[in-house]
Amino acid sequence: MIPVIEMTAICIDINADLGEFEESLAVGTDFELMRYITSANLACGGHAGNERTMRQRLVAARELNVAAGAHPSYPDRANFGRVASPLSPGEIEDFVRQQIAALAGVAKSLDMELAHVKPHGALYHAANTNREIAHAFGRAVQAINPALVVIGQAASPALQWWRSMGLRIAAEAFADRAYEPDGTLRKRTLPGALIEDPSRAAQQAVEIALRHRVITVGGSEFRVAASTICIHSDTPGSVAIAREVRRQLIAAGVLVQGLC
Repeated sequence: MIPVIEMTAICIDINADLGEFEESLAVGTDFELMRYITSANLACGGHAGNERTMRQRLVAARELNVAAGAHPSYPDRANFGRVASPLSPGEIEDFVRQQIAALAGVAKSLDMELAHVKPHGALYHAANTNREIAHAFGRAVQAINPALVVIGQAASPALQWWRSMGLRIAAEAFADRAYEPDGTLRKRTLPGALIEDPSRAAQQAVEIALRHRVITVGGSEFRVAASTICIHSDTPGSVAIAREVRRQLIAAGVLVQGLC
């Protein structure tokens, strides 16, 4: 008798950073994105967002069965949280805790719970390389809810630093961003940093999910093991990108679902 071999499905989460722009509410971009993603990272007052935008996105996430999480940043609306800050680890911890608490409070009023936390912009990149900043971020998460999943860049030391604190982690890769040969994201100020073509972004997502790799701007291969793939809401054509990413992942046999 030929033995039956059970194949384990490849699962991937699709996340997007939402609640960052007033115009995305007016034209419905965030709500359309939620039709194709499984996790929403909601701006909660640092670089963008307020109680109204948080509430509206949380309600939409509930209606569309999308997991909601906090997307805290440096308190820097002027630079959209994309400029490094001289804040001390203690100050970072306080600001991050306040932002997560703000979103958690709105969620509680809607009888909802947050599922995850993901740092934004310059704070995200700082945590990748600075243990003290990563630990400050982790302490803020622990103060609100240590069961929250912390999303960080795949292959970055931050993931292990958070794991060592007893936090649950999820490794993230990007469908709409180009990678440098060393595995870092190409700076937004450089040409080709954004992948705006939906088909190309979807192909990168499939490569990440199935082959655990990205092809860098130099043409080399960088190994990346990720459980969630990000699409930025401010990438031009983000809805079309999300739609095509989801379509091609499913066509490739990938199970698209929220973080486990």
